Amino acid sequence: MEVFYRGEWFGLCTGWWSIMKEVKVVCRELDCGNPVAESRGPLIEDGTRGIIPYGCSGDESSIRQCDIRGEPGYCFGGYYHHVICSESVRLVDGAGLCSGRVEVKSNQSWASVCEADFDRQDAEVVCRDVGCGAPAALQGGLYGGGGGQTWDKEFQCKGNESILLDCDTSDRENNTCLPGNAVGLTCSEPDDVRLVGGGSRCAGGVEGYDQGEWRTVGASDWNQGDVAAVVCRQLGCGSTVSVLLGNTTRGFRVICSGSESSLRECRRMYDLHPGLTVICSDLLVQPDIFLTDPMGGVFRGHQGPEMFRGYNFTITCSTQPQYPGGSFLLTFTGSNRTQTQPAVNHSADFLFPAADDSHQGNYSCVHDNYVFSHNFSSESELLSLTITASPLPAFIIRHVVVLLILLTAITTSYLYYKPTRRQKRVNRVSSMDLYVNAKEMVSLSSRAEAGPGEERAAQGTE
Repeated sequence: MEVFYRGEWFGLCTGWWSIMKEVKVVCRELDCGNPVAESRGPLIEDGTRGIIPYGCSGDESSIRQCDIRGEPGYCFGGYYHHVICSESVRLVDGAGLCSGRVEVKSNQSWASVCEADFDRQDAEVVCRDVGCGAPAALQGGLYGGGGGQTWDKEFQCKGNESILLDCDTSDRENNTCLPGNAVGLTCSEPDDVRLVGGGSRCAGGVEGYDQGEWRTVGASDWNQGDVAAVVCRQLGCGSTVSVLLGNTTRGFRVICSGSESSLRECRRMYDLHPGLTVICSDLLVQPDIFLTDPMGGVFRGHQGPEMFRGYNFTITCSTQPQYPGGSFLLTFTGSNRTQTQPAVNHSADFLFPAADDSHQGNYSCVHDNYVFSHNFSSESELLSLTITASPLPAFIIRHVVVLLILLTAITTSYLYYKPTRRQKRVNRVSSMDLYVNAKEMVSLSSRAEAGPGEERAAQGTE
């Protein structure tokens, strides 16, 4: 980046400041869409002096409207600003860099895209093109209807293209786009921040992806709370629980107001600084809840699992291996009744001996654990259970189940006999069958030849 200032071109320094707000202004001034990435690097033309813009809000139409810090000079360390803009697509009127109304550059002007001409695969390419994560929401009119020109083509993206210009296009099937149906898109924040060493994606030392590698992120002691709030927000980890300064190292230091959507919107400084360790409220992963029964009394209904009256059932709470210990609280929305059990191998079973109408309702598991000197909890999704009448009395089903188990055990024991012994037994049985069959044939023959009285005598003899 170079800025024409006081009659000559100056490089834009990043020795102290490297921020996305100035980049946003530059991309707007050049009519190049959204800022995708910014970095520091040597100027191509050696000997060029630089300036440091300061105080940009991000809404300026020109970088010259920002304040200039100090007098022009050579950039500290020889580093100048390098910028990538999205060029042909942008998100406008959103809450941050990764949300807004989709607009496409057409004939040197920007046009809104109709919702009917835009699908999930198109959204994946747009989010990638503007330097953000995967699509999170896609809805017409979400960020205004777009009162100007409407894009006259339909995108045919496969979803794996790097930029929107790589996608095929076709003529629109409908020539009109109803007012208020300009597509609005919300992308997830870029995957350029992580927390390491804490046993969870929501706890640990802060690292940011910069200049092609992961580097330690730090903050001044007066600004660490605001930086931690932005980190937890970007990672989708809730609010800040704890923030600490660690060992001094080389990476980059950030200064945030606390309201930014992502860390790349904060001011950045490259110097020695204490590393930052952050713990967010959503430390524990969401537990799972599921229902089992040993008697076959549960089946899937339209509203979820249904259980026959009189059958016993078990609700199991479990979570991924993360931290040892903790407990599970089973809550029931149908009453104030709750049960608590310690987590054994990261799970707990809650047994109900006989289902009745009082067990109908919504259940949830709450996983509680004491980690990093703080109490954390995470709640599962709701399990909606319906109690219904059984087609057969429960005691009959119990006896049938017991008989089936006994028959299975007997059959299994029989199949484990030795082959030779089984073969001898089969041969012996076969010989006996032949003997009986032969004897019956002789008896029938004798009866056919004798009269009625003799037949009765023959039966007595037999």
